[in-house]
Amino acid sequence: MPSGKRLDLLDPTPFDWEDADLALGLARTYRWGGHSAWPLPLSVAQHSLTVLQLRRNAAGAPLDPVTALRELLHDAEEGLLGFDCISVLKPFLGTAFRDLTQRLEQAVFLRYGLPAWTSAAYLAHKRADRLAAASEAVHAVGWSPDEVRRTLKIRMRPLVDDPLHPLYGGTPWEPWPPTLAAERFLEELLRLKQSIT
Repeated sequence: MPSGKRLDLLDPTPFDWEDADLALGLARTYRWGGHSAWPLPLSVAQHSLTVLQLRRNAAGAPLDPVTALRELLHDAEEGLLGFDCISVLKPFLGTAFRDLTQRLEQAVFLRYGLPAWTSAAYLAHKRADRLAAASEAVHAVGWSPDEVRRTLKIRMRPLVDDPLHPLYGGTPWEPWPPTLAAERFLEELLRLKQSIT
């Protein structure tokens, strides 16, 4: 890790990384196999902030900090692994890969004191995650809404407006450079941690 810590991917502990390591790992891990209609690919860090904002927008009331932190960290194991597997490939990687990612997720949940997903919380999360995916496919990768429906089997209408644009400005839906994605992810992570303690 950039901090000097070492993570054993086969036997991870909650003490094997610093927050900045995780933020940078997520900012350098790309969605959509690294493919993009923009000069840069879309990072998992930016996606995680998008999902968090979509959950906040849908909640109707402020999310409690623990729920918000769990949303932000929902793909944290991908940043530790340095790999965001395309959904259609996951069944081919088998149970060993699923066990590996689950061990990493458990280490993340332990480190940050996150409770396991309840059925209702996970359903709300998946709605936001799938809406983010549909919208990213159109605006970041260049798919048509019909391709989203046919290939991803997502029936939700992709968003027009980028939910992160009111917060950060810039060009809507444009993938951020890794340094900026890491900085913004880490800033939100630290803010939520502080609001919990």
